[in-house]
Amino acid sequence: MMAQLASRQSFRPGRDLLWPICYWATVAFIFAWAVWQRFKLPLNPIADPDTWGYLSPALRKLTGAEFGHSQSRNFLYPGFLYLVLRCFGDFRAIGVVQHLLGLAAGGLFLLTWRRVRAFVSDSLVNPSLHDAFGLAGAAIYLLASDTIQTETQLRPEGVCAFLISINLYFAVQFVSCSFLEHRRTGAIVCGSATVLTSLLLASAKPSFWFAAIVVMVPVTAFFFRQNWWRQKIALGLAIAVTAALVLWPERILSRKDAESQTFLPTMLFVIHADLIRDQMAEDLKENAHLPYSREWLERVYAALNSEIGKSQTNYPGHYPSLKFNPEYLWFDPSSITTQLRREFGSTVSALCDFYRFYYWRTWQRRPFRALQKVARQFSIYYYPNCPAYAPMKIWPLMGVYERAVTSLDSEDYRKIARSLPALTDFMQRTKSLAENAPATKQQGLLRHVLADLAVSYLSLLLLALILSAIIFWKQARWRRLRWLAAFVLFGSAYNAASCLEVAIVNSLEVHRYITVQLYATLLTQFLAFWLILEFALDITRRRNTIARDLVAPL
Repeated sequence: MMAQLASRQSFRPGRDLLWPICYWATVAFIFAWAVWQRFKLPLNPIADPDTWGYLSPALRKLTGAEFGHSQSRNFLYPGFLYLVLRCFGDFRAIGVVQHLLGLAAGGLFLLTWRRVRAFVSDSLVNPSLHDAFGLAGAAIYLLASDTIQTETQLRPEGVCAFLISINLYFAVQFVSCSFLEHRRTGAIVCGSATVLTSLLLASAKPSFWFAAIVVMVPVTAFFFRQNWWRQKIALGLAIAVTAALVLWPERILSRKDAESQTFLPTMLFVIHADLIRDQMAEDLKENAHLPYSREWLERVYAALNSEIGKSQTNYPGHYPSLKFNPEYLWFDPSSITTQLRREFGSTVSALCDFYRFYYWRTWQRRPFRALQKVARQFSIYYYPNCPAYAPMKIWPLMGVYERAVTSLDSEDYRKIARSLPALTDFMQRTKSLAENAPATKQQGLLRHVLADLAVSYLSLLLLALILSAIIFWKQARWRRLRWLAAFVLFGSAYNAASCLEVAIVNSLEVHRYITVQLYATLLTQFLAFWLILEFALDITRRRNTIARDLVAPL
């Protein structure tokens, strides 16, 4: 059977025509089903407590005020919301556009999968079987409930899958143009697009900055190749211009948003509050020489210890890996961050310096415990099951829209709604859907497939990484699989970098940090499976050849 799957003999004319017809008919069916799954649901996007930070810049601009930062959110997604609302004047258009971008991501999955095949010379996997794997991967991505759910949110996660898909597609194209096909113009265009999409992704969703660094590895390798000086200069200039276009507006707009200064330092402080508390206790016990008075530090330590205890009592079970609730410490009006803001008054820079000081001091004095925290976060993603695959059965939309109503129930929204009918309609539809929105069900077969992918993710990935090490160790023997192994390593590093960044600055128990990685996780797992299959087929072919050689003299 394996020999049949691996057969590279030419097909009969009838079968040569049959497979392309079946393939494109299946593609059409999958996308038609995906369209139906999306547009049978309410198109009203779903708000949450963070929506104001993304939506308010667009609302202010639409009502004649200045577009700018709010709650330390990057300008890209708010700018996207403004353009959609400006063009269509209806919040449902946001849901439509985000669904279309999600469908485009599924199409790019197929294109990327077919493009990578060019890197495997003399593949032993039948082209039709390879295409079928790509169809399966695209179908899983397009039809998964988590994918559709993410596209309905008024958050940058709604467009991240598209940004990830186009980023990975251009990265593959860049590697092909630069190192496989040696197309100089194509290398400049695809390299520039790779950098641009990396910056857009990381700016829209900062948890992908480490992943953007991984994507820059092949771009950096391009500058170390021999010759191609004109192309190197052109790509370097394109990178500089691209970085300026994406990063400079953000720098200008963030100056007017005070929370841009405090957001990251505060997050680092509350996420590592237990480690910082213990470090404060040690400093007080040892009477360490610090830039803060002992009396003041004793007061802060007592308050922090008390608030951590309250978070554990009031919110048991929240953030079990951390064993306390950092959101309580951050957002409760009476908790530690509010107390510290009062302590420092209007001196925001001094407050941020205190947060940073104790964050870095904790890493310096307690590196093992800090690394333990990172390791625990990694285990959430990799062991025992990968949570990027959510085999949920029912998605209760009424409950989702009920929470959205609560999120929209503030004077800030009501004030703007008086002069913006589109916002009034959006809020009214959200209230209506909170009472009669349908529940959506994920198909049983898809649930089983997602559960199997979740269970097998770590084992498949580890096996593929071991085989990749063998391939690079014995390059003469496995030369034809070196590019496929490199792409498996690249995809693994892409996911791991995203997890590492979240593990350092936040927690992977925040589900949106996981669901947004579904696309890259699925593509990497399918590449790993393909590598394992190619390796197994090669071993089988080699054994069969040896057996025939031994039998031939007889």
